Amino acid sequence: QVQLLESGGGLVQPGGSLRLSCVASGNIFSTFIMGWYRQVPGKQREWVSFISNDDVTTYRDSVKGRFTISRDNTKNTVYLQMTSLKPEDSAVYVCNLRMTRDGTTLDYWGQGTQVTVSS
Repeated sequence: QVQLLESGGGLVQPGGSLRLSCVASGNIFSTFIMGWYRQVPGKQREWVSFISNDDVTTYRDSVKGRFTISRDNTKNTVYLQMTSLKPEDSAVYVCNLRMTRDGTTLDYWGQGTQVTVSS
């Protein structure tokens, strides 16, 4: 069993910053990928950013230069530093952990944390 607990969401003005955290616990393999998705009502869920065990990162184009993902493997924690926030960044941000064993990919999800960017 794996549990993911997010924190750091809230209400900010356009141009503001937030830092999201996600702590993983439970039966976790030595190698895994962690990242973030976001969900807006009426729209498809979209990936935001991912980071591998060896710190290879990916970002969707709309957040490049504004968001930074990082991880602390000793704490099984991933962070998403968000700056220059825009109203279109408003969403429920959900933490994801992906592991693969014996050809089977396992995905685990957090409960989500609300980010609202508004004046």
